[in-house]
Amino acid sequence: MFDALTSKLNAVFSKLRGKGRLSEEDVGLALREIRLALLEADVNYRVVKDLLARIAERAVGAEVLESLSPGQQVVKIVRDELVSLLGAERAPLSLDHRPAVVMLVGLQGSGKTTTAAKLALTLRKQGRKPVLAAADIYRPAAIDQLEKLGRDLEIPVVTLRDRSPVEIARAAVAWTQDNLRDVVVLDTAGRLQIDLAMMDELVEIKAAAPPDEILLVADAMTGQEAVSIAQAFDQRIGLTGVILTKLDGDARGGAALSIRHVTGVPIKFVGLGEKVTELEPFHPARMADRILGMGDVLSLIEDVEEKLDRKKAEELAVRLKKNRFTLEDFRDQLEETRKLGPISQILDKIPGMAALRNKPEVDEKELDRALAILRSMTLEERENPSIIGGSRKKRIAQGSGTKVRDVNRLLASFEETKKALKLVGGRHGKGRSPFDLLQKTDR
Repeated sequence: MFDALTSKLNAVFSKLRGKGRLSEEDVGLALREIRLALLEADVNYRVVKDLLARIAERAVGAEVLESLSPGQQVVKIVRDELVSLLGAERAPLSLDHRPAVVMLVGLQGSGKTTTAAKLALTLRKQGRKPVLAAADIYRPAAIDQLEKLGRDLEIPVVTLRDRSPVEIARAAVAWTQDNLRDVVVLDTAGRLQIDLAMMDELVEIKAAAPPDEILLVADAMTGQEAVSIAQAFDQRIGLTGVILTKLDGDARGGAALSIRHVTGVPIKFVGLGEKVTELEPFHPARMADRILGMGDVLSLIEDVEEKLDRKKAEELAVRLKKNRFTLEDFRDQLEETRKLGPISQILDKIPGMAALRNKPEVDEKELDRALAILRSMTLEERENPSIIGGSRKKRIAQGSGTKVRDVNRLLASFEETKKALKLVGGRHGKGRSPFDLLQKTDR
């Protein structure tokens, strides 16, 4: 969802890196372009104003103007301030009671019921024993939807169709306690818009089943409206966190960058698709890296460890840390990517793959083409791609049903990825920093 913003910010940084020294005028021009990029991404104007003020304070000082690599210093400052804007540290759930109650609130259409199931699955993976409670008695088929999700995931669902939401919440807590479960995920009713009746009901539910967490499920596609919705809910019932859904869509990203700063409420999870497995913890630093086109190797490795063969995951992590990433490893991981979700989400997390991510269509055909090329190579070529010359490229292209330019593109992407992984893995070399990644991938 940050493609446009990432592209514009990288264009600004490219101009700065082209200068050996930066003047205050250079910095001022860059800040104006960053401001426009953020506003076009639908970031709240007050957030933009505060963010730019903090960046400007640091960027016009000796930290940048007297630096040997001023362009990279500006990138570092922007990255640091983005992390701060997004919340600095990961905000985990606080579930201290037995049973703990997680109350989900939000408007209709935000994906609240599906998110309840996603969250219950996430809690189960963490060793908890969750129960789903269907307290949305107004939306047609809401209870049926939650029951089906519960059956599919083998997670109990408490439903009392002839009772009020307050009674359902109270009964769900009692059932959970009696059946030795430890977390209730409470799906409450939404409306097409915020109204007094909805808020009053939520206040009553909160009193009947005191929640450890009250999480707003907000649709990122609504942009600034998501921030206004968060403010309204927080003022009335007191939010402890936000789950942003539909971050896999074409929203401009303004809600994610604005909501913490405006409301003071942390983003705790993000939804990246319709599948029940597509819910991720929100890490401010990792999201800032994605926005700046630096990838998110840590999240990628976590996905691999969770969804793929554990032994392979451990071997890959070791090889990445030792900078022993070959085309053979590349092929093995591509063959497993169907387990990791949509290719676009995976590429978002791989430094150096921005060019491929921004192609008009990134789908399984791209994966199939890359795999065909890699499978047409000999083991020696995959282990040592430097031996692949013109004649070998022709043979590989012919054998894979592709063009030589496709082979060249894959090899170039692999080399950029390998360089990026080396930097991110801490093997920066003398005088290098992780922010050199941006310069490398733009050349």
